[in-house]
Amino acid sequence: MTRTPQKGGHTLVIDGSEISLQQIVRVARGEAAVEIDTGAEFTAHMEQSRDVLIHALERESPVYGVTTGFGKCCGKRMISEVAEQNGINLIRFHGCGTGAPFDAEETRAAMVCRLACFARGYSGVSMELMQKIAELLNADITPVVPSEGSVGASGDLTPMSYVAAVLMGERQVFYRGRQMPAAEALAGAGISPHRFFPKEPLAIMNGTAMMTGVAAIVLDRAEKIANAATDATALCIHAIGGNSHHYYPAISRAKPHPGQKDAATRIAEVLSSDAPPESFAINGPDTLQDPYSLRCGPQVIGVLTDALEWVRQWLSIEANSANDNPLFDPESGSVLMGGNFYGGHVSFAMDGLKSALASVADMADRQVALMVDANVNRGLPADLVGVEDPEKPFHHGFKAMSISASALAAEALKQTMPAASFSRSTESHNQDKVSMGTIAARDAKRICELAEKTVAICLLAGLQACELRGSLEQRTKLAELVSILREIAPPTIADRPMDTDIDSLSSAIEDSGIFTSAPC
Repeated sequence: MTRTPQKGGHTLVIDGSEISLQQIVRVARGEAAVEIDTGAEFTAHMEQSRDVLIHALERESPVYGVTTGFGKCCGKRMISEVAEQNGINLIRFHGCGTGAPFDAEETRAAMVCRLACFARGYSGVSMELMQKIAELLNADITPVVPSEGSVGASGDLTPMSYVAAVLMGERQVFYRGRQMPAAEALAGAGISPHRFFPKEPLAIMNGTAMMTGVAAIVLDRAEKIANAATDATALCIHAIGGNSHHYYPAISRAKPHPGQKDAATRIAEVLSSDAPPESFAINGPDTLQDPYSLRCGPQVIGVLTDALEWVRQWLSIEANSANDNPLFDPESGSVLMGGNFYGGHVSFAMDGLKSALASVADMADRQVALMVDANVNRGLPADLVGVEDPEKPFHHGFKAMSISASALAAEALKQTMPAASFSRSTESHNQDKVSMGTIAARDAKRICELAEKTVAICLLAGLQACELRGSLEQRTKLAELVSILREIAPPTIADRPMDTDIDSLSSAIEDSGIFTSAPC
């Protein structure tokens, strides 16, 4: 995928200060360039940890992964000439990833996360390495990184080995709209391959960059899904003549979860009208309360939006941490060998987010089922069939769309098994407890895709049902939402394929600004 860096003229300066997840996403999507601060203060900050490493080497102290073997082989010692080649070997023997490559924006996000890690000043890397990563990002040269093969401790060794390999001119990249050898792309962009200093190969690979980068993209998508599901709920309420009193502020004041309140407020705003609420509700003994997928919409969506807050905090800490091994402490001059590469926080955050996302997809599927079923949709035509000629009613409306929504929601629910629960002892039992954080992040991405499509179908059904119900002009915000979404997908009058409608609307959920702010 080709991207255009610096769109909008934004630049992220890496200077040791904290960066936001939104800044990471901006660079990942080509909306900002990256600049490494070359001022005296930051340069000195970076050199301090490198000095600790150099002094340890001069004292001939064993430094894991630099003058020793890796993992279970850490008992082996080696001279500097052998150690330099061993770092190259580390990159090469981890070239065993499998599966489809990560999206370009996910790999770019991981590269930004690695820069943020190095900027903490504990990794012992050179300014030249950081500059080289920034050059790749700004030239839009993206390593081809297979998505399978990481257990999430010692971090993302295998996936990040592909980034390291590209830095020295090996393996494949995406560049100028196609896949090509890294050496060819570097030459085309006028970038020389990097020669690694001691510890740098391990510093790139040993850490949580890939899982955190993927998670940052997931977080951004999940927030839009929550807003889209809230708007879809409002459409469904109007469509079946539901009760707006389920979203009165007093209900959320009585149970003050912030996410619940926000969702209820958004629904109420979309449904707002100068006309009395009873003019929209279908009155009857059985309509005093709406089904749970509507009445409890704020409570379902609120779990997701509240989860996003703590997930954002955890990912922010992870992205702005020194998460490799070993670390070099400028204050004490010590070589610190620990386990910051363990991706447990990312894994738990993504496993939790998976459940909240799938629950919203399940709710959207239930709302579609309400709208298409003539037994419960309060007077709408079965399957939301809209025909121009009443004498020729042999059309099927949203019958198959309901099936697709159920399939998508079921698959999303199936993916919610916690990845962290499948820790495996590996690498001769050195890595005997691992996080599975990258798998959790990949699962969350897949559930985002499924949830976007399920919510897209719910929005499409809601549009059709609201137009069949009528009275849209009395709810101006709802009418505006319908108008905006109708620019993306037309009504369904006669039977036709609707797969492109689903794709267009799910893409709008992910990429457009429709669901990023206050309701229409």
